[in-house]
Amino acid sequence: MAKNTSLYFRIVEGRNLPAKDVSGTSDPYCIVKVDNEVVARTATVWKNLNPFWGEEYTLHLPMGFHSLSFHVMDEDTIGHDDVIGKITLTKEAIGAQAKGLDCWLNLTKVDPDEEVQGEIHLGLELLKDTEKISLRCQVIEARDLAPRDISGTSDPFTRVIFNNHSAETSIIKKTRFPHWGETLELELDPEELREEEGTVTVQVWDWDMVGKNDFLGKVEIPFACLHKTPQLEGWFRLLPLGNNEVDAGGKLGALRLKVRLVEDQILPSMYYQPLIDLLVESVISPTEVEDSSALTMLEEVTTVESRQDVAMTLVKIYLGQGLVVPFLDYLNTREVNHTTDPNTLFRSNSLASKAMEQFMKAVGMLYLHEVLKPIINRIFDEKKYIELDPCKIDLNRTRRISFKGAVSEAEVRDSSVEMLQSYLTSIIESIVSSVDQCPPVMRVAFKQLHKRVEEQFTEPENEDVKYLAISGFFFLRFFAPAILTPKLFQLRDQHADTRTSRTLLLLAKALQSVGNLGLQLGHGKEQWMAPLHPIILRSVASVKDFLDKLIDIDHDTASEVPQRAVFTASVTVKEGFLHKHKAEGPQLLSRFAFKKRYFWLTSETLSYAKTPDWQVRSSIPIQCVCAVERVDENAFQQHNVMQVITQDNDGQLHTTYIQCKNVNELNQWLSAIRKVSIYNERMLPSFHPGVHRSGKWTCCLQADRAVAGCSRTHSAVTLGDWSDPLDPDVETQTIYKQLLQGKDKLRNKYLEMPDDDETACNKEKKTNVDVHPDGAECTVQQMKPCQGIAARLLVVIEDLEQAHATFQHREKEDVTSVIMNP
Repeated sequence: MAKNTSLYFRIVEGRNLPAKDVSGTSDPYCIVKVDNEVVARTATVWKNLNPFWGEEYTLHLPMGFHSLSFHVMDEDTIGHDDVIGKITLTKEAIGAQAKGLDCWLNLTKVDPDEEVQGEIHLGLELLKDTEKISLRCQVIEARDLAPRDISGTSDPFTRVIFNNHSAETSIIKKTRFPHWGETLELELDPEELREEEGTVTVQVWDWDMVGKNDFLGKVEIPFACLHKTPQLEGWFRLLPLGNNEVDAGGKLGALRLKVRLVEDQILPSMYYQPLIDLLVESVISPTEVEDSSALTMLEEVTTVESRQDVAMTLVKIYLGQGLVVPFLDYLNTREVNHTTDPNTLFRSNSLASKAMEQFMKAVGMLYLHEVLKPIINRIFDEKKYIELDPCKIDLNRTRRISFKGAVSEAEVRDSSVEMLQSYLTSIIESIVSSVDQCPPVMRVAFKQLHKRVEEQFTEPENEDVKYLAISGFFFLRFFAPAILTPKLFQLRDQHADTRTSRTLLLLAKALQSVGNLGLQLGHGKEQWMAPLHPIILRSVASVKDFLDKLIDIDHDTASEVPQRAVFTASVTVKEGFLHKHKAEGPQLLSRFAFKKRYFWLTSETLSYAKTPDWQVRSSIPIQCVCAVERVDENAFQQHNVMQVITQDNDGQLHTTYIQCKNVNELNQWLSAIRKVSIYNERMLPSFHPGVHRSGKWTCCLQADRAVAGCSRTHSAVTLGDWSDPLDPDVETQTIYKQLLQGKDKLRNKYLEMPDDDETACNKEKKTNVDVHPDGAECTVQQMKPCQGIAARLLVVIEDLEQAHATFQHREKEDVTSVIMNP
């Protein structure tokens, strides 16, 4: 049974941070680590002791994890950044909160003895000869130790301690992956053999020529274990020294965090098929759209908090089944039929609304990037001061507008209107000219929505409702949010600064008015937006014309192409400038060995050239990729380097080293390449995080270039976003968990309802009159259709519940067997 672990976290804001700069403020940012590996870095909030970040991430961690930590730093232009404090959450602490954590947590001091990582490979044996009693410890190797020296490595040695006995290995210089292969032996007194409460401690230290040695971690093994199992061998996780983190009582400030852990055991596919069948049946053969189905019952038991996750999961399931358009049509038809006031259509956060929203992200994100990215980049680059609200105009921030001296509010407003009109015109023109770029499946979904709304609201006064239904999703729930927060839609690597954020907010407001076809202009409180009303009203005709063209598509056209653009070979999943290591030729200095190249990633190739317009490209076939991993900083004395390892037809491994500009870009590229290569068959179990130079690997110091890797690969560790590969088993498990929580509610409503209750099914009770052979008549009450569906759904839920219990019992038996028979 496979395991699926997803970790969601949001760094909301900080408060009361200490001042680290001479100006009396700080420039704080957060570094997020999972088991001491950096997975994210927030933007720096300059000169602020109460910063707001609002950055969120999702990580898929199939191998699990032990701890999640948030380090708050103060960025310095000169010298090293200052450490403000940290918060560490164990996996157990996060998992104990079913709905996740959402609270303020005080920062604690950073203790180097607690910043440990890695594992050590040991063999322990208790020898009981007639002549002597001894404890033999084989110290074989260690991996992924913390770097303690300025070179990015350590000089590790190991010390074994039991009672007053101790022994040490040799020191291995400049490595985080030491191979000792040494045997240490401690002679014990006979009375020590009878001890039950003693502990064998194995400590790893970084040797320093000057000053005290640095602690790298420890392993503690109860001596009683050696009595039960005289010989132990395996990899042991290194633990911190055990100093309890001291809460500074808020003196270091606090962070507001949202953290949630989703951990599932995934059953084999055949166990989920009955639930898939019920979900498919709901949309391909509904008797009446108003009848109850497995989908409607799922919506009944879905909480407000989980509705977005459920909607995205359903979209992925139906994308995988090739039925996403019938699925959306089914939900939208029910929503339209239940709406009497067209002004409230799709205004609630119903399952239909959320499903359309998530559907657009799943299939249309690359399209959105193509349409918006050039304009968003222009706005970020120009950093204009723009303001229309008279209450917010700050003349002190407008000096760059004119070199003729002070400017008036009217000049600021005129300049702002001119810039906003320019930006808004570019955005609208880019959107209305993008019909052919829009994914066909998205166009067909909108065509079906247009048809349902037109059938429901036939009155002449409701002529615009069919347009508003589409533009409400297209403009208000897709393009406007992307303009408002480009980072959340991966249009930018960082959040906008205060000035740019205000410009984006004003543009998002204007685009919302465009999406509303200008019908609500002049009715709100923000009358200062009036200078933009003419351009908004002029755009209405072109927007309607665009929407008419958007839905002018045949269903057959959409069925000829994949429903999810990310799997189309010709579509670029990610692109941008990176630095590629120049491997050929004489050995170069690290700073000159990386050359700037433009990279493109599709589902088939990772290609690169000197510039985006360069005609000649070099390509790496994705099917040949067998690992995508980080590279240690000391390998090239460079930060944020990754390696793409490929295997040719002869089985030879080739490595391409690529440098990213920051840790977030590094994680995004790692994740993107891993996702497109996730189904490759020849993935490596281990790799070298260093490089082979001067006759040895810089990581483990082994001479053989072909020796097996010294660190485990992380092929399935990815960032969660719109480009996640479809995984029917994981997705159906999510739906099952939601149904499991509402199992009792469904049973009470549909199978244990009173005889006179007609609300649940909206069907009249039917009876049959049967005649027995003896001539007697009897009345047989039939089960209502909704009761039959509910009964089938509950059987599926209970079968899955039983399957999980069975597999968990088998796993416990297997673990017990290993312990009893090592």
